[in-house]
Amino acid sequence: MIEFNNVSKSFWTGVQRKVILDRASFRVEMGRSLGILAQNGTGKTTLIQMMAGLEKPDEGTITRTCRVSFPLGFMGGVSRRHSAHENSRYIARLYGLDPDYVESFCRWVCDLGEYFEMPMSVYSSGMKARFTFSLMLALEFDIYLIDEGMPSTADVAFNRKAGAILRERLQKATVVIVSHSPQTIEKFCKQAAVLKNGRLYQFDTLEEARSLYDYA
Repeated sequence: MIEFNNVSKSFWTGVQRKVILDRASFRVEMGRSLGILAQNGTGKTTLIQMMAGLEKPDEGTITRTCRVSFPLGFMGGVSRRHSAHENSRYIARLYGLDPDYVESFCRWVCDLGEYFEMPMSVYSSGMKARFTFSLMLALEFDIYLIDEGMPSTADVAFNRKAGAILRERLQKATVVIVSHSPQTIEKFCKQAAVLKNGRLYQFDTLEEARSLYDYA
């Protein structure tokens, strides 16, 4: 479970204060995947990063009682000075997992060849995405966080392999996806919410959420 209790979050844009959440309280229950509809610029990425623990609230508390992933495609936590080999083993130790398993899993999924032993600073953006996506899949979480749909690369074989693994995981895990597109959310979730004016309005169905979202 992820629980927000009277959480507030805002940023100063240089012109005005942008409110992301205003004393918001809600839960993401295990087994109830949630899609969150939000217009561009309303704080989708900030919200998903708060769920992951990458952003702190200004006020209120966020409680996690299960294993929550970092957002798919998130590049933080890995060092560009080190290789995928070194990064995979370091992250494995942080999560209390077998470094040999995590390293071999990432090697197989991202298929970077000799680049797996090179510093990530020499990787293309696609190679970095393949490695971080592979690393996320190696860790196994109870709740997976997705920002604006499934990440993909230009490598068709990788997308097919990683997508198959993720679809299998999502059959047993819970998903939270934030997007401006109802079509993206309906691929993963039946329950939905709308982020609007600093509040999160939760509904039992995507149709109900979409009614408020389209009206807004």
